[in-house]
Amino acid sequence: MRLEALRIPVRLRGFAAGDAQLFDVTLADDKVGSIVASAQQQHARGTLLSALVEAHAHIDKNYTVQDVGAAQGNLFAAIDRMNKHRDSWTGESLRLRMERALHDAWQSGTRALRTHLDWVQPEPPAALPVFEALREEWRGRVELQFVSLTPLDLFADLATGERIAREVKRAGGVLGAFVYRNEGIVHKLGRVFDLAQLHGLGLDFHVDEGLDAEASGLRSIAQLVRARNFRNGVACGHACSLSVQGDGIANETLALCAGAGIHLVALPTTNLYLQGAWDRTPVQRGITRIREAAAWGLRASLATDNVQDAFYPYGSYDLLETFGLGVQMAHLAPASDWLDAVTVSPAKTLGLAWNGRIAPGCPADLLVLAATDEHELIGPRGRQRTVIRGGRVLEKTQ
Repeated sequence: MRLEALRIPVRLRGFAAGDAQLFDVTLADDKVGSIVASAQQQHARGTLLSALVEAHAHIDKNYTVQDVGAAQGNLFAAIDRMNKHRDSWTGESLRLRMERALHDAWQSGTRALRTHLDWVQPEPPAALPVFEALREEWRGRVELQFVSLTPLDLFADLATGERIAREVKRAGGVLGAFVYRNEGIVHKLGRVFDLAQLHGLGLDFHVDEGLDAEASGLRSIAQLVRARNFRNGVACGHACSLSVQGDGIANETLALCAGAGIHLVALPTTNLYLQGAWDRTPVQRGITRIREAAAWGLRASLATDNVQDAFYPYGSYDLLETFGLGVQMAHLAPASDWLDAVTVSPAKTLGLAWNGRIAPGCPADLLVLAATDEHELIGPRGRQRTVIRGGRVLEKTQ
């Protein structure tokens, strides 16, 4: 297969491009065979991306908003509603909702997805065996990972933390926690790090998901990574409080994060919906400091988070929709310079075998977007795409 006159965003190039802006790409079976400058450099036919990578989702709780209602701007009301609704979850209902999410992601061109699974007691949640079965069934289409999402305070009980960590290790997952203004936060985070080091687990936190300038979870995590010389990988999602802290404090925290090698994940849909006022037009946007993080060499990911549940009652698993909102919320311009936020950066966060850069010999898992320049990237026409997996065209979606 030969793809002609396509733009390949600079941050997705794994080859020497010279002055060329448009490229002809030849696919050889399930790999990219060659990439050469197009003979004509004036008229692009589209934009070529590596397949998308979802760094932070919740496929256990999605599509429940009709049952629980939308918690307008109230994070803890949403948590309470989902806690109550979780009692009704069965293996069958979970499978239906989780499969729906995976089909949506697959059709949109996603090659890998990390989901958080609510884990609010010592025993494994009902979603875990469903996830494990789906991980096998979807192998070769969407690479699946999971994170245990546990309230940080639960780790104060040593036996509970140990039981959770052992089961996460057995199931090949990542250890996680919800961290926000907890009493004794450093001590409790230290316990999570102890468990991760003991069991050889990576870490993925919901951290500082609010607009309290005093929230210090992200800074504490970065300090612990450096103090422990922790090497198993740490992702931090949300970090909304960073946006309302003073520039000096925020930059100190970002410097710590960059030095610790933390992976920052921004969730524009859920945090735009949940954070800020609901009795007036909101002024604060609820998104972390993506541009300032990049200045420290920390390239954040953009991810979906919630879909049609109490936390966010709208949305889908099309990462390009999330990308478009992130571009507008955080003023990411030119937009094409930030497409690594849904490809290369999350591939690094998830530790995938392929880093998402397009080069001869890389997997032929690609998207061809109709967008011929960066100004069309987030419009409905520009988002029309051809999904290529293993060198074969799957389908065209909008």
